[in-house]
Amino acid sequence: MSRTILLDGLRLTRREFSAVVLENRPVRLSPPARVAMRKSRALIEQIIAQKELVYGVTTGVGSLSTEHIDPAAARELQLNVVRSHSCGVGEPLSPVETRGLLLLRANTLARGLSGVRPLVAERLCEFLNHAVHPIVPRRGSVGASGDLAPLAHAVLALVGEGEVVFRGRRQRAAAAMRALGIKPLALEAKEGLPLVNGTQTMLAFGLLALREAEILINTADVAGALSLDALRSSTRAFDERLHAARPHPGQMVSARNVVRLIRGSTINKSHQGCSRVQDAYSLRCMPQVHGAVRDALSYAARVFEIEMNSATDNPLVFAKTGDVISGGNFHGQPLALALDLMALALTQLGGIAERRIDRMVNPLTSELPPFLTRSPGLESGLMLAQVAAAALASENKVLAHPASADSIPTSGNKEDFVSMGMAAALKLRPVLENVRNILAIELICACQALDLLSPLRSGRLAEEARGRVRAVSPHLQHDRPLHRDIARVAALISGGEVAGIIDRPRG
Repeated sequence: MSRTILLDGLRLTRREFSAVVLENRPVRLSPPARVAMRKSRALIEQIIAQKELVYGVTTGVGSLSTEHIDPAAARELQLNVVRSHSCGVGEPLSPVETRGLLLLRANTLARGLSGVRPLVAERLCEFLNHAVHPIVPRRGSVGASGDLAPLAHAVLALVGEGEVVFRGRRQRAAAAMRALGIKPLALEAKEGLPLVNGTQTMLAFGLLALREAEILINTADVAGALSLDALRSSTRAFDERLHAARPHPGQMVSARNVVRLIRGSTINKSHQGCSRVQDAYSLRCMPQVHGAVRDALSYAARVFEIEMNSATDNPLVFAKTGDVISGGNFHGQPLALALDLMALALTQLGGIAERRIDRMVNPLTSELPPFLTRSPGLESGLMLAQVAAAALASENKVLAHPASADSIPTSGNKEDFVSMGMAAALKLRPVLENVRNILAIELICACQALDLLSPLRSGRLAEEARGRVRAVSPHLQHDRPLHRDIARVAALISGGEVAGIIDRPRG
């Protein structure tokens, strides 16, 4: 069995997140996490015994927080919270997205600030380890008290009342748990609210999207380098001295990547000393645009890494001092802004790639055969590939509108300013898919253009990238349907085959 990852609510990394979510690495609570959870649980039980007034324990929730609950009914309150909040709609989350939710929820409980028994987090770990995936509708969260509806559906499965996918079949959670010898979780006082109160659904989306986005930005540097050589553009705008004069980290990385990719290019040598002074912005400003995207993704990464190891429910239980403090750590605003920034940045990445595509197929700008075909007029070549890229780029401009700019009051106006973080997370998915396809089209066009410049060749690493593309999308000798080519190159991108060339050791 793969090495088990220990959860303590403090040290979960992005690499470990991917290992559990994508590779099914097992997880369990660390011994210190169990100790911390027991201490906070003891404080909650003391509060109940003394009949103190605590939100969500001896009061209702949301705008019903003024309603006092008899301690004898505390357990019923927690189950009612889960049942009443399970009102999501739409298609279920994918297994990967669901695993992310379960892992992040278990990790935040392991922090020991939620006042729940270790058994609660252990049950989440059991679902992960046995690949029991709750059916969680993807819509219904405004990111106010976190992702209430999606998390409630996950918890509904834990208590044996929801549905799951187990061993490839959708079934009642209780049936799957019986098959594994797992008892449905009987919620004690203050155990329902911490399970539904938090940002783990939008965070899972964000972490998965970030992984894909980092592949896309490296792929864009590769595709841009191929396009740069295909259009016989200058490398002077990539001079390290120029970028050191404006040292944004991402800008410097992208500039170095492009230079390294086309190092040794005979195409580049063939037009040195030509009369062209400057290239178009989509070529000359590639480091500045790609670099800004890199820096935006770095910001999102910092936000997500903090959130992964944060306590995001309410109220929080501080056993050392005996305090239970009600606040707003569940609010999704930090994530909503980061998710919106990612969508905007990726839209820009797809936009500049589409402009490079147009320059390669457009005879007015390419100095290559029209639409990269040897028989213009008789054949359309890559004319419609650019049209498809333009359609995707324009769709992204609509999707880039920030969800976090919106707010709508909920819960009897108690939750009067919400983040719309889940909406930001949901619309990020099609942006990623569109950019991946735009970059696939750019790679196809750039490789076709480089073919037409033969026997001149690009740099060694750029030629390796061209070889990988050509392995799944042969040279366009005559017109053919290109949708399969685009899908195959997009799959190549998704698997990191193109981006991985940048990570090759120098030498």
